[in-house]
Amino acid sequence: MKKFLLFSIGMFNTAWMTAQFTCATATVLAPGTVLSQTVTGDAPPTACSLGAAGTKGIWYKYTPVTDKSVTINTSSAGSVSDTRMMVFTGNCGALTCLTANDDYSGIYSRVTFNATAGTTYYIVFDNKYSASAFNITLAEGTVVSSRLSFNTVPVTIAGSFNNCVVDMNGDYLDDIVSVVSNTQIVIGYQQPGGGFNNVTYTIPNTTVTPSWSIAAGDYDNNGFNDLMYGSGSGIVFVKANANGTGYTADRKPQSFLTQRTNFVDINKDGKLDAFACDDNAPNRFYMNDGTNLNHYQGGLGDFASGGNYGSIWIDYDNDGDMDLFIAKCSGGGSGPGGNIDELHRNNGNGTFTNVAAAANMANAVQTWSSAWGDFDNDGWMDAVVGANSTSNGLTRVMKNNGDGTFKDKSAGSGYDTNTALGREFVAHDFDNDGFLDVMGAGNNIMFGNGDFTFVPNATAYNFNLYDRPVGDLNNDGFLDVQNGNNIMMNAGNTNKWLKVTLKGIQSNRNGIGARVEIYGSWGKQIRDVQSGTGFQNMSTLNVHFGIGQATAITKVVVKWPSGMVDTINNVTPNTTLNVVEGTFLNTKEADATGELFTVYPNPVGDDLNFTASQNFMPSKASIYEMSGRMVLQAKIERNSLSLKELNPGNYMIVVTDKNGKSQTRKITKK
Repeated sequence: MKKFLLFSIGMFNTAWMTAQFTCATATVLAPGTVLSQTVTGDAPPTACSLGAAGTKGIWYKYTPVTDKSVTINTSSAGSVSDTRMMVFTGNCGALTCLTANDDYSGIYSRVTFNATAGTTYYIVFDNKYSASAFNITLAEGTVVSSRLSFNTVPVTIAGSFNNCVVDMNGDYLDDIVSVVSNTQIVIGYQQPGGGFNNVTYTIPNTTVTPSWSIAAGDYDNNGFNDLMYGSGSGIVFVKANANGTGYTADRKPQSFLTQRTNFVDINKDGKLDAFACDDNAPNRFYMNDGTNLNHYQGGLGDFASGGNYGSIWIDYDNDGDMDLFIAKCSGGGSGPGGNIDELHRNNGNGTFTNVAAAANMANAVQTWSSAWGDFDNDGWMDAVVGANSTSNGLTRVMKNNGDGTFKDKSAGSGYDTNTALGREFVAHDFDNDGFLDVMGAGNNIMFGNGDFTFVPNATAYNFNLYDRPVGDLNNDGFLDVQNGNNIMMNAGNTNKWLKVTLKGIQSNRNGIGARVEIYGSWGKQIRDVQSGTGFQNMSTLNVHFGIGQATAITKVVVKWPSGMVDTINNVTPNTTLNVVEGTFLNTKEADATGELFTVYPNPVGDDLNFTASQNFMPSKASIYEMSGRMVLQAKIERNSLSLKELNPGNYMIVVTDKNGKSQTRKITKK
């Protein structure tokens, strides 16, 4: 019996037997597992990014002899203990936050960071949620090299909800939107010379705040972005006036537990509609008739008990229509429609079909969001579907095969060993190397290598777990992250970049739903313009590309929701390219199916004739001056269209068939 007792005690480092109550008496941690005492010592000076600190704490310290990659995690010691972990550097009385974590896996916490030889790190746990004892495991590994760093820059902007970074005043510089209360917002307008000018707006009572999500888009096309709050009891639209100096509130009467919200032009009529995930019922959407946003329910995620969390709109099948992926969290368990993710293909005629099972995207992962982007630069949108629970597996990496199906590339991707859990997964090229990265769980960025493998940055960033929208907040071409009242300003590197800003004319003003492509020595990169990515935040509507060390961009192509295609040749890197719809029209650009129709004669007199492919039957035409102003809209009768009323000159014609397919041509009227 005595030998067994000695063996049992020997399983743990005996450091738990010494004082852990203050910074000065912090217990030394070594590799292995220790059992903590109850949390009854001095509280930490701050909980870093985790909010308010608890009233008590326990203290440890770790000093490596050589440089190490260190992982510290907590686990059960026989009783339930909900832990929060903060890691500090510096000296007692003058500590600086390095990283922090809460709820890495259920109620437990985990951090990973690079530790420098001879530096002392203070590891503190507070009693915010529990004071019970727990196990602490420290593991050392080889240092992972850092690919990028961020500098913390404080911003003085008040507000309870700091999760929106978007251009609000039409100058294409990303601003910071902070919702203070039901009757007040503050916008930090980015200044051309740097810094922010904070302006406070008193608004009509919105009744609700964006407690679950926020989206931005110019739904009345007046040049100033509007907002949509998603709350626990429905949504409200906060609409900018004609000159962006004030806001009105349109509180919708439907009461439901909202999750992700998006602005998107569902029917491609040039006016932004709104979509909202319903947690407890079929999803809601609000169609824009030019005056009102009218409520509809059903047809876009109809599972009776909901479970709809992270909606994201992408064109996964390259047909020019925005499709819908829904990351599912609950709603009936793992049965049909419960935790099963949904992929709704846009049929181009106002209807959608859930093709998730056939596409191999009907994953039973409890997820709150997914990061979509072309991770291998082959011209097709892929997905990283983020896990928020280990009950049904880990985060999944899915390659778009280009035939309507996806292949699971998780094995060997880096996500098979990175078991971090989280709500927010978004895709951006943070290091501008030309390959999309994923900011997700574990307060880290998984850097993409362009082949469906991802590696974490050396140090987990001190990001707030949820409020971290992305944008270029100092206009240097590198993407930054807002983190509450701080900006994690991207320190950058020598890689080159391109920023593309859009102004729709026939399409919605933001160009939401447009496909932007760039070509160069790397081949092809693509982006879809989206409002509302990840689970909660609203990030920039400007389109960012990294191009590594390439010195030229041979072509930029913008495929607008209207069907117009602008092509700009020989674009200079490290610049912002402003594209107004119709300014750089390409008369030869066809969609993925090739040339759908031809017109004759061209130049044309009074009547324009059409010859169409077998799968395209022209039904209507919209004709625009080269400035983008529509001058004629008419039905096409017997493959012919009268142009008698047009003045001589050059025009663009957008031809649409009965299935909603469209294509653009340039014509000249004699």
